[in-house]
Amino acid sequence: MITLLTKKSSRLRSSFAILRRKGWCSLAVASMSLVIHTATADPGQWSFTGSLALARANFPAVLLRNGLVLVVGGNTNGNPFVTATAEIYDPLSGTWSSTGSLAQGRDYHTGTLLANGRVLVAGGYSTVGWLASAEIYNPRTGTWSATGSLATARSAHTATLLRGGRVLVVGGTTDNIVASAELYDPATGTWSPTGTTAEPRWQHTATLLRDGKVLVAGGDAGFGTPLASAELYDPETGSWAVTGSLNKARFLHTATLLRNGRVLVVGGFNSANGAEEGTAELYNPSTGTWSTTGSPQNKRAIHTATLLPNGLVLVAGGSGQFFSTKLASAELYNPQGQTWASTGSLSVGRDQHTATLLPDGNVLVAAGVGEIGLASAELYEPASAIWNGLDDIDQQ
Repeated sequence: MITLLTKKSSRLRSSFAILRRKGWCSLAVASMSLVIHTATADPGQWSFTGSLALARANFPAVLLRNGLVLVVGGNTNGNPFVTATAEIYDPLSGTWSSTGSLAQGRDYHTGTLLANGRVLVAGGYSTVGWLASAEIYNPRTGTWSATGSLATARSAHTATLLRGGRVLVVGGTTDNIVASAELYDPATGTWSPTGTTAEPRWQHTATLLRDGKVLVAGGDAGFGTPLASAELYDPETGSWAVTGSLNKARFLHTATLLRNGRVLVVGGFNSANGAEEGTAELYNPSTGTWSTTGSPQNKRAIHTATLLPNGLVLVAGGSGQFFSTKLASAELYNPQGQTWASTGSLSVGRDQHTATLLPDGNVLVAAGVGEIGLASAELYEPASAIWNGLDDIDQQ
């Protein structure tokens, strides 16, 4: 008999998860007499992994098709204050290595994995101001090349890969808050306008729904004015329509598509309250309405939210107390009971970081800001949480 304790190797856990998804779980258990011991008190664990060469914040992290993670650009809090450098994380070795640099340093930009496996970086802010330029990363060569520029320079916007392979960019800021939206066509390397949102917004979220539409929610209307409004983009018609409003206006929040098709919005900042939000909401696409759900244990903004393989949502880090505190706490949302539970805390409190779900089920959190800019990275191992509640959560 093979007995696995709660400290399981990531590779074995990943293999077992694959067997289960393929319907081979019972065969594997029968042939191996596999027994898994779980502990309800097991909180999940964080551990340091290799550090980046450069501290950075306000940058994207993209999981490549080969399982490596690309981070690019960002604010360095140094000289220069933005960087053009990019780094690659290898989960097998736990190390970072340099790759080709952007032609233009930038932060508050977006990074999107295209259907062809390349990465589109668009917009952002730099030493010369707001950027309209865009660049393409080729993982095979580790190099960047210029592509068509946005019609409107912008930063702190969103970029969403649509089902047809095009990329939708929405909102952001320049000298003014932007309401326009643009579509990038990888086949031609060009951008085209695709309507405007009813309200200009930045620091909002954009979520691809199961029906192919994009839900844009919340954001900052300017001067720290939080928005409660939400809108839907229809790629079939290229049009926008207002949908139900959030119960709490917010920006710098997260939005996560759950396996049941609903969208979980967590935290953010509400300047009307003068503090980070301690609430969460669910959007139901079938009714176009929002409903409150269980509140997280901590108020936070500029955090990350990651959908785990078992359907739970990991929320980690962020700011607290009017941006004065960097949180190390993390918690798990269970869609089945709409409840929250504490999980292991980060080794270092941070906000403005990234979180990437790796192929083995672990979560990579990279860089961000603590007391100073951070180059450190940490791995979250879900531990027993990844084994519990695998059934039915998808349908809740």
